[in-house]
Amino acid sequence: MFKNLIISFFVFGIYCFLFFKFALAQSFPTISIESYVSGFDRPINIANPSDGTNRLFIVEQIGRVRIIEDGSLLDEPFLDIRSKVSCCYERGLLSIAFSPNYRSNGHFYVNYTNKSGDTVISRFTVLSTDPNKADSSSEEIILTIDQPAGNHNGGHMEFGPDGYLYIGMGDGGGSGDPDNNGQNKNTLLGKMLRIDPENAIGSNKYAIPSSNPFYNQEGVRGEIWAYGLRNPWRFSFDSKTGDLYIADVGQFKLEEVNFQSANSTGGQNYGWRIMEGTSCFNPSNCNKEGITLPVIEYNHSQGCSITGGVVYRGHEYPQLDGIYFYADYCSGRFWGLKRFDDHWQSTLLLTTQYQPTSFGRDKNGRVYFTDLANNTVYEIVGDTVPASGISSPTASSTIPGDGNSDGRVDGLDYVIWVDNYGNPNVHGAHDGDFNNDEKVDGLDYVIWVDNYTV
Repeated sequence: MFKNLIISFFVFGIYCFLFFKFALAQSFPTISIESYVSGFDRPINIANPSDGTNRLFIVEQIGRVRIIEDGSLLDEPFLDIRSKVSCCYERGLLSIAFSPNYRSNGHFYVNYTNKSGDTVISRFTVLSTDPNKADSSSEEIILTIDQPAGNHNGGHMEFGPDGYLYIGMGDGGGSGDPDNNGQNKNTLLGKMLRIDPENAIGSNKYAIPSSNPFYNQEGVRGEIWAYGLRNPWRFSFDSKTGDLYIADVGQFKLEEVNFQSANSTGGQNYGWRIMEGTSCFNPSNCNKEGITLPVIEYNHSQGCSITGGVVYRGHEYPQLDGIYFYADYCSGRFWGLKRFDDHWQSTLLLTTQYQPTSFGRDKNGRVYFTDLANNTVYEIVGDTVPASGISSPTASSTIPGDGNSDGRVDGLDYVIWVDNYGNPNVHGAHDGDFNNDEKVDGLDYVIWVDNYTV
């Protein structure tokens, strides 16, 4: 009898899964923007050290790193290297990345433009006596890359789930990539790099992972992870899946988002300068064979310079889960991007007066962005009533099987369970782990069945 009931609910669940998947694909939740902290000087990057503290580190393009702690901006900068940095336009102190072992070694890395106009990747160490202060004398230059022009410097860095440092490099500037750096695998310009600065060998400042796609190939730089990029302005890893999203600023007409799955072995050619987005650029009659095309693009009637974002994986707004937020610096438009089965859907969410320069997440997965128009950090929040008409989720819901915390157990919760089945990296009921045993399996399905409410 019970077995038949389970089978009946399973069949019904499949129906619910298909129905709600289709329904959710038709609309995105609505969002709002709330001011978080102001008082910065050209904020351009957000990072958190993943050390358990409630701190956000905000990079100022002029050459400082500031700290937001418990919602307040600290008076003293964490790092001040203005004397070393050439600013501004597309130059300056552009990003910070914390070592995966930051708690134990205190290492962090910065990407800045030096006084000669070249890209510098440096390692610093935090003071052992003050966690809110870097040792400014501890700089060790890891890598310097010549820049032929003042634009298209890229500048973003992040440690990936594999523990390696990824570095986004622009094509070196000049209209149309005149030196064809994007397609030249003997230069670091126009690339996504992947290095290991934490385990350098001998006198070298960094190691090249042997799993890099062009490792030890003659005439090719082994640091290259992917190529064919014009000016990747912010990339990020999905904290749940490990998938990589790369936003690439276009030339005359198209802005794009590229996607690389977590199981990729690298080596992708994202097309520049052969392609601009999905359109031929140079030559005008191009061969697309071997090129990885963007998952979405928008033309210059919608904006002129994409700012890459992050995937929401927080707990406070489950209706935002899995949405990649990105924006345009020129138009102030904000979009949401999500994959539904075999297709991608991007939806315009807001049109604002902001000039978004970067996105970031805190330790709880909340999403923030830096704004150059008001020198402020803002938070993206989910509205109380999602666009689908579902009641607002509340963090206090304790009904077993209620994955989206809307006060009932229904087909939407079944969709959550299906999406996360077998996922080893779960964070409670909103990921389908209804019994909190840190995995999503058949036991969670039984809980959903037992508590299903019509």
